[in-house]
Amino acid sequence: MNKLYAVGEALIDFIPGERDSKLKEVTQFQPQVGGAPTNVASCVAKLGGKSSIITQVGEDAFGEKIEDTLINIGVDTQHLKKTPEANTALAFVSLTKEGERDFAFYRKPSADMLLQTEDLTGLEFDSTDILHFCSVDLVDYPIKHTHVELIDKMLQAEGTVIFDPNLRFPLWDSPDALRETVLEFIPKAHILKISDEELEFISSIKDKDEAITSLFKGNVEIVIYTEGKSGASIYTKEGLIANKDGFNVTVKDTTGAGDAFIGAVIYQLLNHDRNHLIEEGHQYLRFANAVGGLATTEYGAIESLPIRDEVEKFIRGELNE
Repeated sequence: MNKLYAVGEALIDFIPGERDSKLKEVTQFQPQVGGAPTNVASCVAKLGGKSSIITQVGEDAFGEKIEDTLINIGVDTQHLKKTPEANTALAFVSLTKEGERDFAFYRKPSADMLLQTEDLTGLEFDSTDILHFCSVDLVDYPIKHTHVELIDKMLQAEGTVIFDPNLRFPLWDSPDALRETVLEFIPKAHILKISDEELEFISSIKDKDEAITSLFKGNVEIVIYTEGKSGASIYTKEGLIANKDGFNVTVKDTTGAGDAFIGAVIYQLLNHDRNHLIEEGHQYLRFANAVGGLATTEYGAIESLPIRDEVEKFIRGELNE
C-alpha cells in the first residue's frame, strides 16, 4: 500500500492580513485549511505520494472547505468523518515581522476531539504503511483513545509509527499535563521528530546530546532533531548519524514549516524500510530542509507546500523563491 495515515486535527487557520500586530489588534484574517496532521498528509500528496487523513470535522462550511481542499490536493478523505455534535476547529494566528506565530484556538470541544475508533470502518494497515500523529489531539477526549488504538493497530501490522509532538501549550490545562502525555506516547513511536524549542521542555534536560539520548525509550529507533533555518540532524541510539544545514530563504510565514519537513521525510520513506532513513540520512535531510524552507516563503500552510518538481529545481538553484 505504501501509504501515510495522518491522524489528528483538521482545522481552519485564520491567517492575519498584517504583520507585527498582536492578535487582538489584527483587523483582517484569511481562512486557510490547516492542522499539523492535515498539513503532513497534504505535503505527501503534493509531492506525489499516497496519504490519507483520519479526522473529524463539523457539519458546517468550514468542514466542507477542509474536505474540498484535501480532495483537490489528492489526499484520501474516506476516513474524514463529519458530526453534528461539534463544530470544526478554528485557530486564529498573528505573525511577527520574522513570520513567527501566536495562536488562539476555538475547540471546546471541536469535532476532531470526538472521533472514536468505532466511527472508522474499512481501515486496514500493512507493513509498508506509516502512521503519523502529534500531541494536539492527545487531550483527554475520545480522540486520544482513538490514537492509542490506531497506533496499536499499526504496530500489529508491523508498519512505521512517527510522532511529532508539535507542542501547543494553550490547549492544555498545564505544561505538566502536556509533558506527561508526550512522554506517555514517545515510547510508542519508531521515529520521533522534535524541535530545538521542544527538547528541553519534554526531556527536562539542558544538555542537548543527553536530552536526545533520553528519548530512546520503548520503540524509538530514530530521533530527527530540527533547528529551523539552521537545519536538522538524525540520531540513533548510537548517536549522530547525519546532519544538514537549512536553506537560506526569505521567510514570510513559518506556519506549517515543521509539518512540511516531516511530510517530506515521510514521502521519501514510504517506499523503504526505516533502515533506509539511517543509511541515506543526508539525502532525506537535504530534501526535507528544502521542502520546509520553501513552505516558509508563502503565507499559510497547505497553500505554501511545494510540488516535487519545484523542490528539485530549488535544490539545484534553478528556482527563485
